[in-house]
Amino acid sequence: MNRSSGSIQTQSNPMNTKNLLVLPDNLPVPEDDGACVHLEGTNMPAIALASTSGSKVKLGFEDGILVVYFYPMTGRPDAPPMVGWNEIPGARGCTPQSCSFRDHHSDLLDLGAKVYGVSSQSPEDQKEAVQRLHLPFELLSDSKFELASALRLPTFEYNALRLIKRLTLIIENGAIRKVFYPVFPPNENAANVVAWLQQNTA
Repeated sequence: MNRSSGSIQTQSNPMNTKNLLVLPDNLPVPEDDGACVHLEGTNMPAIALASTSGSKVKLGFEDGILVVYFYPMTGRPDAPPMVGWNEIPGARGCTPQSCSFRDHHSDLLDLGAKVYGVSSQSPEDQKEAVQRLHLPFELLSDSKFELASALRLPTFEYNALRLIKRLTLIIENGAIRKVFYPVFPPNENAANVVAWLQQNTA
């Protein structure tokens, strides 16, 4: 991985499925099912989520510009292979997406944006990802789907797990200003967010 550009290479070798930094070739492309059309202009609810910093964060109460990316779940290199995961459109790529926001973090800060990642994983799993991937921002746990339900975010099922589909919100002073959905490829999400902010903020 090129840390300066945030780029992630693709890899077709099936033996490399546990290299979480690599996006396999020929991943199915998620289609826009209209599940997020209601979000733009919506005010964020006053729901507190547990953060990897140990605090609680209410996204709707934060001033300024927030970039909040929702992702299904980050894998772990020591975990068993997730059978069928690559075949679910939009599921694979949480680690490359997080790394792209890490690598573009200074660009986003320069644009006045604060970054959060949100999933339904436990704060403990998220802390492991923050440490292993050296993420310079907080991850928030919506394990009870309080925020996802309030915003009516799209979800999907995998092996009896309910997970949030990948999407990214740009929030300004508590209101959703821009929605990226579906997000594909995930490793280009941060660069696309930077480009949008450069064109649409003062």
